[in-house]
Amino acid sequence: MDHTAHNKLISFIWSIADDCLRDVYVRGKYRDVILPMVVLRRLDTLLEPGKQAVLDEVKFQIEEMQATELDDAPLKEASGYVFYNTSKWTLQQLFGTATNNQQILLANVEEYLNGFSDNVKEIVERFRLKALVRHMANKDVLLNVLEKFVSPYINLTPETVEDPEGNKMPGLSNLGMGYVFEELIRKFNEDNNEEAGEHFTPREVIELMTHLVFDPVKNAIPSVISIYDPACGSGGMLTESQNFVEEKYPSVGISRDIHLFGKEINDETYAICKSDMMIKGNNPENIKVGSTLSTDEFAATRFDFMLSNPPYGKSWASEQKYIKEGKEVIDHRFIISLPNYWGKNEVVDAVPRSSDGQLLFLMEMVNKMKSLDSGSKGSRIASVHNGSSLFTGDAGSGESNIRRYIIENDLLEAIVQMPNNLFYNTGITTYIWLLSNHKAGARLGKVQLIDGSLLFRKLRKNLGAKNCEFAPEHIQEIVDCYLNSATTERVLNDNHDSMGIASQVFANSDFGYYKVNIERPDRRKAQFSLTRNESLRFDKQLQEAMAYLYQTHGEKVYQAGFLKAQQKAIVEWCEDNDISLNAKARSKLLDLKLWQKQMTLVNTANTLMAELGETEYRDFNLFKQDVDASLKTSEIRLGASEKNAILNAVSWYDESAEKVIRKKQKFGADDLSALISHLDCQQSDLADYGYYQIGNSNEYLMYESSAELRDAESIPLKDTIHRYFLAEVKPHVAEAWINLDSTKIGYEISFNKYFYRHKPLRSMEKVAKDIVDLEQKAEGLIADILGIAVADIQVGA
Repeated sequence: MDHTAHNKLISFIWSIADDCLRDVYVRGKYRDVILPMVVLRRLDTLLEPGKQAVLDEVKFQIEEMQATELDDAPLKEASGYVFYNTSKWTLQQLFGTATNNQQILLANVEEYLNGFSDNVKEIVERFRLKALVRHMANKDVLLNVLEKFVSPYINLTPETVEDPEGNKMPGLSNLGMGYVFEELIRKFNEDNNEEAGEHFTPREVIELMTHLVFDPVKNAIPSVISIYDPACGSGGMLTESQNFVEEKYPSVGISRDIHLFGKEINDETYAICKSDMMIKGNNPENIKVGSTLSTDEFAATRFDFMLSNPPYGKSWASEQKYIKEGKEVIDHRFIISLPNYWGKNEVVDAVPRSSDGQLLFLMEMVNKMKSLDSGSKGSRIASVHNGSSLFTGDAGSGESNIRRYIIENDLLEAIVQMPNNLFYNTGITTYIWLLSNHKAGARLGKVQLIDGSLLFRKLRKNLGAKNCEFAPEHIQEIVDCYLNSATTERVLNDNHDSMGIASQVFANSDFGYYKVNIERPDRRKAQFSLTRNESLRFDKQLQEAMAYLYQTHGEKVYQAGFLKAQQKAIVEWCEDNDISLNAKARSKLLDLKLWQKQMTLVNTANTLMAELGETEYRDFNLFKQDVDASLKTSEIRLGASEKNAILNAVSWYDESAEKVIRKKQKFGADDLSALISHLDCQQSDLADYGYYQIGNSNEYLMYESSAELRDAESIPLKDTIHRYFLAEVKPHVAEAWINLDSTKIGYEISFNKYFYRHKPLRSMEKVAKDIVDLEQKAEGLIADILGIAVADIQVGA
């Protein structure tokens, strides 16, 4: 279907809303009527040719067979589809025999809807069509709407027909139907100032995806295959995949059996998809409604091919309760095993941030890959993502774990970057991820990155955000580049502008890195003072609110019941001052025991100050010894957290102070050997890992690290942490050390890093020439405006 016919059809359907529904529905509700009526008319046109055969079969079963319940199979055979309608009506007949009596028309329409097979009745129910029909009848517009949809100037059949003037109206394919719905949904939502919704995949992107998925295995496609889309929308990707295989790679000698599976959360698009499956002759029961993330609908099923364009940048917070209980992941699809730095397997989460669930859909497809152990040829996946799937999430995060799992298990074959503004509802950069668990030998251990962002042709008229498309030659160029699996350099024109396609092939490990903390010793000074001691009166997390209460009410805050009585005023003050306190924090703030505990800390600090004085210590180690001795002398017992609170309140970092010792430890021969083995280093290197030998003894010092000075380094997997530390860190920070136990492994993919090419600056001569040319053009424009010659301007000057 060409763009002109597409736009004409959209305009006609759009006009139905304005012509018939203006006084019956608010504009935001037009879609509730138009979308189901388009589906209904589509199904109706398909059933019209076999209508009499269905009625004859009904008569035969009732009169000849004396059936009390109709047999589905003969009725489906009579209709030519996996659905049918046993009523005497078609939409055309409903309109042609209608009078001005809306109630009679309503009864006939309801009889017509009740005559559908159960699979269509579910679609009618999802669209809530019966309630809509009743409302239109009550408002006297049902006949008008029917008249529009049976108009000879609209063609919703798959066949080319002529309008009353003899103009050809092209047929509407299943994919074309999807485009009609996508455009209608976009227009309805824009007209209602709403978000455009999920991204519908342009046909040329689907064509590219099908080539990338099926072409590499064209000679090994089984005669029976399954295709799955976990976010199937209106089903365009499934049906076009089926068409592609049937047309491009037909099975020789035997008929190919293709089974389509999908799941869709939106009732409207689910109904559209299911109707398309029925029209195509596929099993509509394989299309499920609901959230793919919440329920593993196909838990026991594995698929040969999977193609999808899952929603990206969309929150999945409402589905978290089905995937996680607290912090624990409970859905097996999103739990994976990965080796830590020392090679020991650990069970980790494969769950990204709740604000973007696109990688969850990718893991759902990975979970549905066929195992080679079962004798299958494995599975192939093509999935569309935005850029965040490539690099968001630090080492150890859910996003990074997913990338790591896919790459380290050698599932990722290639990623193709596509042009901006290729999709209808977003202009952002998008990528096709290609996965396989049965890679060709030449691809083992490798990933190909293809930059096709400069391959496009402009549209004459924008379709939403879409202002460009792939031409057939662009698709072929990307597919050839992928199949060749080789490095391809981009061509530069005379202005050093990049043109064409670029490709690079990397080892899997090129995308991985170690994330390791580099520590520096804490150096602290300490000194008791009334001001520092007084800061202990307030809990750090409630500092502002507690300070306000104490300054306002003084010692009254320590009276039983006083704080509880002030609760309303306290809450109002917090709200007025933009202090957000949850229920637990509010309860803590009003707890007299907390105030008494903090006051005890103040008194203890003052007692210590009375004994130790206000001398400033530049050796925190000595200060702690004196505090411990004073506590013992004063017979004051403090818990570890209480003592640390006092020490932290009266000390601060100072680079001129002595290093703070965490502990001294003597190592026996076996313990020392185990430590060296764990760190995979020589004994002489232990200081680089924070173990400082005291003289020639077997005793080592370990220092407290400063959280403020801690740095995290990302080190390529192909490098070693110790070599990197010696070359890149130690020359600049001599007292730093490696916290090897903090090491995490991460993966990210940066297209900009791999494909960026520096464009040289233009020479001064060229810049000067352009400036002179612009000045001359400007003079010519002024002369034209004033109607005088350039020479006159120059003479006047």
